[in-house]
Amino acid sequence: MTTIAFIGSGNMAGAIMGGLIEDGYQPDNIIASDPSEEKLAELKQRHGIQTTQNNIDAIKRSDVVVLAVKPQVMEQVLEPLKATLEETQPLLISVAAGINQYSLQQWAGDLAIVRCMPNTPSLVGKGASGLLANDKVSDQQKSITEDILGAVGLSVWVNNEQQLDWVTAVSGSGPAYYFLFMECMIQAAKNMGMDEEQAKKLTLQTALGAATMAQKSDVEPDQLRKNVTSPNGTTEQAILSFQNAGLDKIVKDAMEAVVKRSEEMVKELGAK
Repeated sequence: MTTIAFIGSGNMAGAIMGGLIEDGYQPDNIIASDPSEEKLAELKQRHGIQTTQNNIDAIKRSDVVVLAVKPQVMEQVLEPLKATLEETQPLLISVAAGINQYSLQQWAGDLAIVRCMPNTPSLVGKGASGLLANDKVSDQQKSITEDILGAVGLSVWVNNEQQLDWVTAVSGSGPAYYFLFMECMIQAAKNMGMDEEQAKKLTLQTALGAATMAQKSDVEPDQLRKNVTSPNGTTEQAILSFQNAGLDKIVKDAMEAVVKRSEEMVKELGAK
């Protein structure tokens, strides 16, 4: 069985580890490396995995290395590991935002690298991730990557960095759009006089129900909307209000702002 080392053991790494073990992955084949003894002790107790505070030791014992550190410290973390990574040639998977393939190769060396853009629902096993491989990644390594990210949701492959920025705009930042819409619905219901807890329960269940219907249906979301929008009915009035307020442009502008910021972050955080 493939041995996977996690460099950095925060929430996203912990979620992937937990998802792998739930899927039947052997804890002995998972290594967590982190400077925090407390965090490592918690992970070892919860999952029974191997732990270490020595990144090089973790890499030497692994076939796959998942980089789960903050993008601001990625260069600092990787540069002392470059010689070991080039010697052992693991598959390197980065889940850090704003660090492109060029920077990862400059700091980690010439090896198989997959850049991943996950999202926060991965923490509850309902994530959506974009994956970008460099030319050294084999079909087998792509399959391994899919299995690892499949432990916390679904994943799609993209062909270049620009497309990964698009993924960031759709699924990477997307959960916050839905959270904001939920906030607005709950607040509007409260303004009408509804009890806050009641408003929250109805809003969250409605969001879950709509998403589940969209996933399981054999028709597109626009048709699902039309199906529930009776002419001259109440839903039609709400939809018209959204459209008259320019909701489509609001969403378009927001997603374009995400792409713009993603491009800026690459320049700010990446190799010069």
